[in-house]
Amino acid sequence: MTELLAKTACDGLLSVTAGPFTLSEEPVAPLTSLMPYKGRDKALSAALEAAHGVKLPGVNRSTSKAGISVLWFGRGQFLLVGAGPDGSLAEHAAVVDQSDAWARVRLEGAGADQVLARLLPVDLRAASFKRGHTLRSPLGHMMASVTRTGVNAFSIAVFRSMAATLVHDLKTAMEGVAARG
Repeated sequence: MTELLAKTACDGLLSVTAGPFTLSEEPVAPLTSLMPYKGRDKALSAALEAAHGVKLPGVNRSTSKAGISVLWFGRGQFLLVGAGPDGSLAEHAAVVDQSDAWARVRLEGAGADQVLARLLPVDLRAASFKRGHTLRSPLGHMMASVTRTGVNAFSIAVFRSMAATLVHDLKTAMEGVAARG
């Protein structure tokens, strides 16, 4: 009989270091897609706050408190990270478990925005893309969600099937920026 083993999306691929940069896998956490029913955004935000202590964020933003985050994930889409959804949320939104669908990594180090500049068509310098800002954008040749979590830190999510490509592309960009010294 075959025995199945649970593995994370980046199992065996991380952590990677190049110069001042470190790429590591984000801790395993529940991920839930929230898509508010028409006209229910405010009610969903109130239900989220009552159940999890966080509100729905605005466009290209995230909210977080005590290890739970909500990311703007596209028009009419949000991602609850770090907690299983309270049952009350289903009254206001389509609620779908996404925990196994995404690879999530953390890029850290002074100049991490320069690493991402090699792959993203967006300016992520701290002056324009502050902590808590998030975006959906092509990263190289795959769609990604990028959230600034600190001055020199980003959380990046791609479809699980793109994990190896994500690690390869980020490692190459890290080495390129590190080589410039």
